[in-house]
Amino acid sequence: MNIASTTVYAAPVSQQERITILDSLRGIAILGILLMNVPGFALPDPVMDDPSVLGESGANFKTWYFIDWFMEGSQRALFSMLFGAGIILFISRQEKKTDGLWPADYFFRRQLWLLVFGLFNAFILLWFWDILFHYACIGMIAFAFRRLSAKTLIIVAVVCLLLQTARDNVEAYRDRKMIYKGEAIAKLDTTVTKLTDGQKEDLGAMTGLKEKTSKESKIKKMEKNLKTVRGSYGGFYQYQSGRSMEGELYYTYFGLWDILIFMFLGMAFFKTGILMGHASAKIYCALFIGGLGLGLTLSYFRLQPLIDYKFDGYNIKRNVLFECYEISRTLRSVGIFGLIMLLYKSGWFKWLFALMRPVGQMAFTNYLMQSFLVGLFFYGIGFGMYGKLNRFEIYYVVAATWVLQIIWSHIWLRYFRFGPLEWCWRSLTYWKLQPFKKSSTATEPMPV
Repeated sequence: MNIASTTVYAAPVSQQERITILDSLRGIAILGILLMNVPGFALPDPVMDDPSVLGESGANFKTWYFIDWFMEGSQRALFSMLFGAGIILFISRQEKKTDGLWPADYFFRRQLWLLVFGLFNAFILLWFWDILFHYACIGMIAFAFRRLSAKTLIIVAVVCLLLQTARDNVEAYRDRKMIYKGEAIAKLDTTVTKLTDGQKEDLGAMTGLKEKTSKESKIKKMEKNLKTVRGSYGGFYQYQSGRSMEGELYYTYFGLWDILIFMFLGMAFFKTGILMGHASAKIYCALFIGGLGLGLTLSYFRLQPLIDYKFDGYNIKRNVLFECYEISRTLRSVGIFGLIMLLYKSGWFKWLFALMRPVGQMAFTNYLMQSFLVGLFFYGIGFGMYGKLNRFEIYYVVAATWVLQIIWSHIWLRYFRFGPLEWCWRSLTYWKLQPFKKSSTATEPMPV
């Protein structure tokens, strides 16, 4: 097939080809992600992760606990699953329309443009927890596994879970070892024993960690953060872009297995039909009860040491012997997915999935618009509400953003085929402007 004919046949998915349940799930995930992201927009570091800095109690503490115990990481996991399924969908549809290396060519071009959009989110919109950059890089790795069977993909996902858990525990072990060595050296009588350079270094590392995790140090860090984010654009840009760079590089390396777990699960669930609602209610019920039952139990035991040690990072690192975050997140995420699919299978919540479908069709636009809208509301270069709301109050902003995005997604897709950034991404992928406005004869998305 020559280049000219390939350009004609290769095209984005048509409205009739869309799988509506995937759009609805994507909409739920993209709105749910803001629940976890909003502390990063609204609260200073380290308050966003640590309610002890301001002595939060009552509704504020309960809000932190619920989000971290039940929701934390689950919507990002669901979105990663959908991204993994999307890799198979994109390639399989291109292979039906083109031949040779063209499907791979379009896929990698698509990923590289996603990387550019991720950099835009991180360094222009200044959102330091951007996920697009990581999806772009790690999605190109997942591409190599797309032809594996569903069973093999699940096995590979479990291997990734074990590797991520091992990495977390190796890091925790190193911290404990450093603390124990430092404490042993601190007990030495330096009037009798002269410390070696290595012992001085170990002692300094231990005391540095203790000082860094003290409440006084946290308060100083919070005050500096507030001043910077509420200050001039130049100072804020330098600070926030530095956080973005650290996040993009650090999480791409340390979060590799974390993201691959759910991309592989998404591929497996797509191949078995579980992701599209084709499995029996018993399977979704098992995912729901087993996933949330075990996941929330582990999540409780993960959070309890934080409370017991009053969020003192030094004592937490010293005394917690096993890191189970990734196992907890995986189980909770699968459980929440099972719950959502039970709602879908019941038929009683058709209105909810219909409401979410346009949001999911415009997930890319809505994700970046969250960075713009919520950032504009909280950052000092916008309305300057950063650090001025209670923890529970920032979720009013989340609710308002949800309402706005649901309404505008429904209105926009009455007149246009794609969201504005979806259209831009597709046009860049195919090196050709795609049809944008709907014609009078355009049909509604049909389930496949």
